[in-house]
Amino acid sequence: MVTVKVWDPFVRLFHWALVVCFTVAWLSADEWQDLHELAGYTVAALVVFRVIWGLFGTRYARFSQFVRSPEKVISYLKAIGNGQEVRHIGHNPAGGMMVLMLLGSLALLTLSGWLGTDLFWGEDWIEEVHELMGNLLLLLVALHLGGVVLASLRHRESLVKSMVTGRKRAPSGSDQD
Repeated sequence: MVTVKVWDPFVRLFHWALVVCFTVAWLSADEWQDLHELAGYTVAALVVFRVIWGLFGTRYARFSQFVRSPEKVISYLKAIGNGQEVRHIGHNPAGGMMVLMLLGSLALLTLSGWLGTDLFWGEDWIEEVHELMGNLLLLLVALHLGGVVLASLRHRESLVKSMVTGRKRAPSGSDQD
């Protein structure tokens, strides 16, 4: 099978480091504050670097390559519902929207965490915002994983494997770049 390079090493390292750091932060939330904060600050740094890479990075990492209008995202979601979505080499429109939602939510999560340990220490409302963002992120992660499983099954390729190797099956037929 012919493959093409899609995900560069930075995107893959970012993705898996984010998985580890978010998991560590979630698991240590009420148990180990120093570890929780370290994981949170690492997540914040990862998000900043990913935004920079989304502006200046390699082809498939750039936001301009995968961020689509809400109309295109809705159209793609309808196509999924009809079982007629086309395969994308990079992020599909729904995946692109999910990237933005995850990055934005992670930014708000880490900002609220920082504010709760510094400027608004001890304030209940900031702790509630932080907890709400953490729970929202769990929902987004579940939706992301569901989308990865669905796309992998529908297009007969492992998206998890592509995030490890950086490669996907070469485009053919109606596949979109």
